[in-house]
Amino acid sequence: MIDKTQIIKNHLSESLNVKNKIIEDNKLTIQIAEVSDLIIDSINKGGKVIWCGNGGSAADAQHLSTELLGRLNFNRKPISSIALTTDTSFLTAWSNDIGFDSIFSRQVEGLGRSGDVLIGISTSGNSTNILEAIKSAKEKNIKTIAFLGKDGGKIKSQADISMVVPSENTQHIQESHITIGHIICDILEQKLFS
Repeated sequence: MIDKTQIIKNHLSESLNVKNKIIEDNKLTIQIAEVSDLIIDSINKGGKVIWCGNGGSAADAQHLSTELLGRLNFNRKPISSIALTTDTSFLTAWSNDIGFDSIFSRQVEGLGRSGDVLIGISTSGNSTNILEAIKSAKEKNIKTIAFLGKDGGKIKSQADISMVVPSENTQHIQESHITIGHIICDILEQKLFS
């Protein structure tokens, strides 16, 4: 017999453990502050935040972009932000005709401008299309940030700032990515509009 109560408690305890590791890891705390400052500087100079990810990370990219463009805690002017995961016509045409590995890099080439910030989300750190987007961004003088997990994968050494959640569990990595993203959005909102 499956003990549902124990499954619930185990999941919550493991998730809490990962977040406690983030609290204890001064490097991640410093990086969250650095990312916030980097984005504030970009926004103040007319830049925007560009988000990308696959699967659950695509949903996180859309969610966090919406927090900036819409609102998080109070009504205010929009913060320029776009998720590259929302244009289904482009995504399906490009991946069908050209390939999936370049779906984000192509959009960065067309939509990105010098001074923007790209945030790529990959729990494994090995998503080829995120890696390619980072390469395209660097060619355009766009700062690159990665939300990663596990050992950070191939992307860890390529992004300007790589925030690696200390977990091997994809679910808990994703839960922490959305928490880190909300913290950044909260800081931006308060710093830009308080």
